[in-house]
Amino acid sequence: MRSRSALTALTALAVVLAGLVAGAGNSSAAGSSSAAGTMTGSPYCGITWGSAEKSAGALSSAPLVDVRTGRQDCYDRVVFEFAGPVDGYSVGYGETWTEGEGLALSPYTAGGALLRVSLRAPAYDDAHQGTVPYAVGAHVANLLRYPTLRDVVFGGSFEGYSTFAVGVRARLPFRTFVLAGPGTHSRIVLDVAHQWQE
Repeated sequence: MRSRSALTALTALAVVLAGLVAGAGNSSAAGSSSAAGTMTGSPYCGITWGSAEKSAGALSSAPLVDVRTGRQDCYDRVVFEFAGPVDGYSVGYGETWTEGEGLALSPYTAGGALLRVSLRAPAYDDAHQGTVPYAVGAHVANLLRYPTLRDVVFGGSFEGYSTFAVGVRARLPFRTFVLAGPGTHSRIVLDVAHQWQE
């Protein structure tokens, strides 16, 4: 008698569990459909840049002469200016190492995510004199009240490459492109969106 009632109880439990699993499956499908709706919602400000690594251009001898930042409606911007034509860069999320000595910059860079910026140009002239006023590890910008940017740290310049760690609030979409000017100068621009979606 006891085993028969235990068997009945187990059968009832199995039926209840099956119902719960089926219900969870349906609610999960509904959830993923609403999650998919969220994931496929409108991109913030129409931005579709993504967060994958971006690189272009070749090595140049035109030196870096200025780094500045700016706040826009939909993104924060870092501008690297060179005394001549430069179009080479590699930018992606991940650890940044100082040029020449390989020290990780993440412990010294504010932000929830780190963009590794490698510029294919030196930060020194033909006489190997520095062309920017930053020492390795220097924080090069005041980013108070920026929605996305948290830090820009100079990683040094070695064998024609210059490195920066750009700390941002989170892993967000970014783009990188080259502009001519002012005059004979050129600029590499890094824009990081304020968010993914509206």
